[in-house]
Amino acid sequence: MVEFATRTLPLSGFHGGSSVASLTPAAPAQRVSLRARPEDVAALSAALGLPLPTSAKTSASAGQRTALWLGPDEWLVIDEGEGGLMAALETSGALHAATDVSHRNTAVVISGPGASKTLNGGCPLDLSRKAFPVGACARTLFGKIEVVVLRTGETEFRMEFWRSFSDYAFGLLAEAAEDAAI
Repeated sequence: MVEFATRTLPLSGFHGGSSVASLTPAAPAQRVSLRARPEDVAALSAALGLPLPTSAKTSASAGQRTALWLGPDEWLVIDEGEGGLMAALETSGALHAATDVSHRNTAVVISGPGASKTLNGGCPLDLSRKAFPVGACARTLFGKIEVVVLRTGETEFRMEFWRSFSDYAFGLLAEAAEDAAI
């Protein structure tokens, strides 16, 4: 894996938002797309140092690692620290499929009192705190692209998407942030 510190990030230098929503490119992170059977979840959780969530729309975090439930046998695991996700999974002894998608994905953090309204400018999810509490995550659409949305705080979200859609996603978010301020 290429060192994150020497790589040009797709949203490097981007900034945007409005008086109600700030848009910030997320810090570099290692990401793994993980697939596994239910009977292997405990061993994989132990190897990763965090419990893989087993319920729809949930996530789990430990330190700088977060695991997002995407399906009954699928997770997106994000590490914003030292990385080492693939090495940790190798030690699990469990049957699984893991693909490092660090270079495929990028993310934007949307924060502020208009964050949910900004996301709803292109996303059909009910992002109210009742329907989508802190820690909730979902794979959905934002405009014309597939994204993964994670609520990281009362007024903060992380939106993961393929780096090839960076300009489109950030541009649509910027317009939606301006609309949310009206």
